Amino acid sequence: MIEYLTKVLIRVCDVGDIEHGEAKRFCIGDFDLAVFNVDGAFYITDDTCTHGPASLSEGCIDGDVVECQFHYGSFHIPTGRPVARPCTVPLRTYDVEVVNGEIFIKVDQEGGMIKTEPSSTDQ
Repeated sequence: MIEYLTKVLIRVCDVGDIEHGEAKRFCIGDFDLAVFNVDGAFYITDDTCTHGPASLSEGCIDGDVVECQFHYGSFHIPTGRPVARPCTVPLRTYDVEVVNGEIFIKVDQEGGMIKTEPSSTDQ
């Protein structure tokens, strides 16, 4: 028996809302999310740093890395992997779909956010 997971898209913002090399915070339900524009590719992560109570959308973005302003730890935006201490716990990342200039986050049929899992070959 094969079960198919129905994916639902929830609109987060327009592509034009996030400039190249920037991020913005959005609240979707109980989730505080950061939407990043890395060279025209869009990524969604949890907005709160895994090391301390800081908003990553307010951090410093250098290429595909965001630096938290709380203790200056950094994360690889596409995968959520920590790249500089003191951050050691990966950041949650979410499936994104861009349709007709709008950015959507994918949720499952029960309304849960669909998380992406970093592969061992990612940074």
